[in-house]
Amino acid sequence: AYWLFKLHGLNHYYQCEICGGESYRGRRNFELHFADPKHAMGMKSLGIPNTKHFHGVTKIDDAKVLWKTLHHKLEQEKFDASKEEEYEDSHGNVLSRTTYEDLARQGLL
Repeated sequence: AYWLFKLHGLNHYYQCEICGGESYRGRRNFELHFADPKHAMGMKSLGIPNTKHFHGVTKIDDAKVLWKTLHHKLEQEKFDASKEEEYEDSHGNVLSRTTYEDLARQGLL
């Protein structure tokens, strides 16, 4: 009985600031709560998507910092057509968009 209680870690409490300071008894309940509507609503109210990146994050400040970092990283990886778009000329040469447009303007293609 008591050994089973301790085995499942029910003698430990885990708090989640995002859920309004809610306490979860045991590691398993704590891990499962990240998929709960209450946690998802807390994340949504912060303007942060409830994705796997935020699994284990319980502090509001930590979640905001992580979202800022992820958002910045995603913006850098975003496809920029003006820089990354490629064109192929009639000879099969692959050129960047700016180079292709410059050569086309000069009548070299």
